[in-house]
This record gives sequence, C-alpha cells and structure tokens, in this order.
Amino acid sequence: MANNKFILIDGSSMLVTNYYGNLPKALLFEKDPEKKEKLFSQILHNDKGEYTNAMYGMMRTILKIIAEQKPTHMMFAFDMTRDTFRREKYADYKGNRTDTPLPLKEQFENMEKMLEEIGFQVMYDMKYEADDIVGSVVSKFEKEIPSYIITKDHDYLQLVTDYSRVWLIQTKQETADELQNKYGSEYGWNSKLVSIPDKAFEVTPPLCLKEYGVRPEQIPDLKGIQGDSSDNIPGVKGVSSAAIPLLAHYGTLEEIYKAIDACSTDKELKALSTTWKEELGISRSPMKALIEYRDLAFLSKDLAQIRKDYPFTQSLDDFKININKEKAAELFKHYGFKTLTDKLFI
Repeated sequence: MANNKFILIDGSSMLVTNYYGNLPKALLFEKDPEKKEKLFSQILHNDKGEYTNAMYGMMRTILKIIAEQKPTHMMFAFDMTRDTFRREKYADYKGNRTDTPLPLKEQFENMEKMLEEIGFQVMYDMKYEADDIVGSVVSKFEKEIPSYIITKDHDYLQLVTDYSRVWLIQTKQETADELQNKYGSEYGWNSKLVSIPDKAFEVTPPLCLKEYGVRPEQIPDLKGIQGDSSDNIPGVKGVSSAAIPLLAHYGTLEEIYKAIDACSTDKELKALSTTWKEELGISRSPMKALIEYRDLAFLSKDLAQIRKDYPFTQSLDDFKININKEKAAELFKHYGFKTLTDKLFI
C-alpha cells in the first residue's frame, strides 16, 4: 500500500497531556482539593459551561498531525476504567493513581463522542486498556501498511517492529531534538527528509536497544525486574540496575530463572553471582532478591505485557480517514473552537 500511512493514537495519553498542559497555573499548583474545585471555573469552557481545555488542545494537535503527516488511516484508543483484567490479577495495579478530576472526566466522554461523530474510529473497552487495543490493531495490519503509534507511554515501545514505529512524545521539544540529533547521523535520520510530530522521538528497533538498553520485545521482561511506579507494578525490589545486563545476557526473565534453577546448592548460587559480577559487571548481587520476589517478577512481566488478542471487527478500510467537515464545524462551533473551524477547510 504505497504512500499509505496508519497513525494510531493513544487518546488517553494525548487528552491528559493537553488537560494539564492547558490548565491555569493557579489550579495546576494548588494542592488543597476544595480550593482546586473553586478554581475549576478558570478552566477553558464553552458558553454552556462544558470544559474544553483538553479537547481544544487535543483537536488542534490532531489537525496539525493530519496536515503535516498526511495519513490515510487513523484510529484512537482510550482507557475506560482502571478495573481491567490486570486489576483482577493484581488488586493494587494502578492503585497509586488519584481520581480523575471532574473537568477531565467530562472531557474524556465528550472527546470520544466528538471524534466518533466527526468520523474517526474510536475504540475502548471495559476489560482491555488502550495499549492492548492499539497492540491488537497494529499487529494485525502492520505488514499491510506502515504504522506509527503516538503516545507518551514507554509501555508501547514493545510494539516497535520493522513495520511499526512509536513516535514517543517527550515533555519538551528540546529533548526530542536532542534524541534525534544523538542518533540521526548513525541511523540516517534527517529532519529535512523525515517529518515527525512536535516533541516526538521516533523509536525503531535499533534505537530502542541503544537508548533504553533492551530490544522492544524485552520491555515486559525489563518491567518484570524493574517494576513500573507509574502503574504500581512492583517488580523485584532493589535490583533495577541489574536488569539490563541480565537481559542482555539471558534475553528473557524465564532464562534468568533457568540459570538460577540450574544451581542446586548455595555454593553454585554464589558462583553464579560471582560470574554475574565478573562478566556482566553487576557489582551488587541481585540473587537474594530475585529468589525472594520470583512470583512478583513474573506477575510484573505479565502485567506489563501488552495484549494482542483484543477482539475487533474493523477491516483496514474502516480506519481510512473520512472527516465529516460539516459535522466537525458544527461541533467546533458548539465547543467554541473557532480557530480550529478555519483549519478544517484549508
């Protein structure tokens, strides 16, 4: 499918980023919940009182991406709830997250509805997370069409293949530029030849290994050992620095434990620790923690593994971009997006 391009967007990530990026500073830094609520009126809203700061920022970003990248296909995946199958496996999964603020919760519902009414494919599920949905869609179609995933979430790196790229959004444009310049000459990236979205770093399989220390498919193994504080995935306590050298040598969490299980005595375990120190450069032995937290290591890997079995019925053609400009203009007027209406008909 020459000249075709499929862009898959982590809608939850993009909306949250735009919500906090477009909050009044007084509200952004206020800690007291009651005082915060009193400041909600300062958030951008339409004449009906509906909050719009995240929606406006996200829609502006989407239109810019379409104008610059000229994708032929596009989809959005959203998280519906934290009570997915992962929380059934581990009750504390994402247990460190605070409640979604009311103005953001309202915009999640309105943004999803608006995108659907405009004509985009919007996908969400009560059991699967957004990354599982994206993983399922991209893995089905990536050999038919070049695919690009837009997100801030490092979990998505495991979806990087020879056919799919992750455009990983950085906090600042300077960070994205530094990363691209760091690897540009080595991997042939040139900003004049390749256009990518603002603040994005394009991750390929070799760049994933170079920058993050593991191959894309090893991301769940890495989180199995290191855990992930943002999702409250425990990992193995106190041995995160040993994860990359161990995975570089053994490849997977399973192979690490095979090496440990092959030791039948304390003497052999000590010898293995010595080998890790001398050959892998691991100064502080992770052996005791790996043995003690074995179950948590495998649970953590399982929690971090993006699923690719989300059942969906759309064909690739269903993801073709076909914006209903009249409906979009109507909705933009409703939400007060006058400057975006002008961009629709450029």
